[in-house]
Amino acid sequence: MTLLQRYAPLLFVLLWSTGFIGARLGLPHAEPLTFLLLRYAVVIVLLAAVAAAMRAPWPKTARAWLHIGVSGVLVHAIYLGGVFVAISRGLPAGVSSVVVGIQPLLTAAVAGWLLGESVTRKQWLGLALGFLGVVLVVQAKFGTEFGWSALLPAVLALLGITSGTIYQKRFCPHFDLRTGAVAQFLPTLLLTAIAASMTESFAVSWTGEFIFALAWLILVLSLGAISLLNLLIRRGGAVNVASLFYLVPPTTALMAWWLFNETLTGLALLGMALAVGGVYLARK
Repeated sequence: MTLLQRYAPLLFVLLWSTGFIGARLGLPHAEPLTFLLLRYAVVIVLLAAVAAAMRAPWPKTARAWLHIGVSGVLVHAIYLGGVFVAISRGLPAGVSSVVVGIQPLLTAAVAGWLLGESVTRKQWLGLALGFLGVVLVVQAKFGTEFGWSALLPAVLALLGITSGTIYQKRFCPHFDLRTGAVAQFLPTLLLTAIAASMTESFAVSWTGEFIFALAWLILVLSLGAISLLNLLIRRGGAVNVASLFYLVPPTTALMAWWLFNETLTGLALLGMALAVGGVYLARK
């Protein structure tokens, strides 16, 4: 096992957690789908250039393109689009974390049926403890009022990331990370552009903060974290991969405490411990 393979789960959690920070910095300066549209367009150009320079192999059949594209739409267009729209409509990041935090439990519920993966009692205990930990971490942010227009996109994001990881594990677990990512982002770009044209004005305020947030989400999230997620789906079970998402809200809370001086309560610290313990039990 290489050093990258050994520490890929930890690195993925750290990089993925910064996505909420990038969204917080960038969304005040652009509409959510417009923000994502710019991100996808630049990622496609960069990855296509890298793939061409390195002569990376492209998917060989139309079926392979289809499966990779569907997984990309679910994981990127629906999940990221749902989260960004929910936050832009006033859903607190903590509530969004709890909604999306149901993903490992939902994945475990259908993994046996769709993927033939067995989920042990110890894993179920770990998943339950992890979810309880996520709730405790973000419980202080539950007081903000929000409507269904903000909550429904988060629920859609939950369904997108859950079905996307399961779909990719079943139909296209192995593909070149460079060209495969292009195949994922192309239909994502098209679908996001259609949705943005119907709901947004494409207005962007090109401030230094926005440019930094966009660059961070492109380089760290779309190129780094997404590549690690594809690698983890290829190597591990769906429940193993999904359980890592329990560590994202605690890690994000620590980053927000460090960067924005957000408070950390005793319950939040207890929740972090439970989330870590839950992921330890849930991962085979």
